[in-house]
Amino acid sequence: MPDATETLTPDHTRAGRPAPKPGILDIKAYVPGKSQADGVSNPVKLSSNENILGSSPAARAAFVAAVDTLHLYPDSRASTLRAAVAAHFRLEPERLVFGDGTDEVLHLINQVFLEPGDNIVMGQYGFSAYSIGALACQAEVRHGPEPGYQVSVEAMLAAVDDRTRLMFITQPGNPTGTFLTGNELRALHAGLPAHVVLVLDGAYAEYATDPRFDDGIDLARTQDNVIVTRTFSKLHGLAALRIGWAYCPAAIADAIDRIRAPFNTSIAAQQAAVAALADLDFQTRSRDLVATWRPWMTQQLGGIGLDVVASQANFILIGFPTTPGRTAAEAELWLAQHGLIVRGVANYGLPHHLRITIGLEEHNRAVAEALAAFMKA
Repeated sequence: MPDATETLTPDHTRAGRPAPKPGILDIKAYVPGKSQADGVSNPVKLSSNENILGSSPAARAAFVAAVDTLHLYPDSRASTLRAAVAAHFRLEPERLVFGDGTDEVLHLINQVFLEPGDNIVMGQYGFSAYSIGALACQAEVRHGPEPGYQVSVEAMLAAVDDRTRLMFITQPGNPTGTFLTGNELRALHAGLPAHVVLVLDGAYAEYATDPRFDDGIDLARTQDNVIVTRTFSKLHGLAALRIGWAYCPAAIADAIDRIRAPFNTSIAAQQAAVAALADLDFQTRSRDLVATWRPWMTQQLGGIGLDVVASQANFILIGFPTTPGRTAAEAELWLAQHGLIVRGVANYGLPHHLRITIGLEEHNRAVAEALAAFMKA
């Protein structure tokens, strides 16, 4: 007789025991970036694309001030935050949906649109949360190849059929850091059937500096099948508070709100997000740090023979040789031994790469020096 901790399998249905619906046990759970290194105290965490500057002092003060509201339910509509986001980005407030991080918003989008037998299309190296949400709805996941680590408009459109309901694009991408230009975004949308919703995940959009970059918000203003999602976790440094939002066509926003949990964002998170949005100085310092050190890291690591993918996010993706002694896995261990935790991305289908968050000057220099020594060792 199995105990209560036994892992469920589909066989339990035949044995008369509870079992998840078909497909759930085929899902590979999300694996977050590491936060510790064996034998190293107080390592530098550069594995999760967090804001190395922390968060806005104003946001921290707002979070602390919320302690007197612990007995209250939060505003289900996030009215104050809704107004702040709408004013900051010049959006219609009724077209906004807020979630427990962008992850919840993405799951809600999947739930609204997908039935068994439907499919989504995403890039070869796309964020795994897209596929997890789709598979939970018993939908198929299709991947468009990303030659040169770049989403291909042609490949994405070729994967679409009459059962495609959603297409997910990370803009810029994670873990690649690459992006679609405004012209490419418009061409992609123009090639989609009207019944397919284009979801543009802009978690790292604030870090993009290339003049060809387009966050898709203007496209979403005028189209009935475009959603743009954003987060307070990256630029604003509020990852622990889980605040994400989506700008949707009004009909889609209404549908999502019908299944959204009524109190899915806390009072403290809402108030901290409002304060963070108003702290333009902190946002500028965060962007400037990345804009300064991202090209420096690209040049330094490329100069020692590593393949650095041109990034528009707050991280870089680095390709390593397959030669024993020079592999990505060995480099990850080497960096950890030097107190630097980075992200192996084999689970994204990139076993020969590492993703490294842009840190403070001393962190970036330490990474460059450690990898230079690694390549010479």
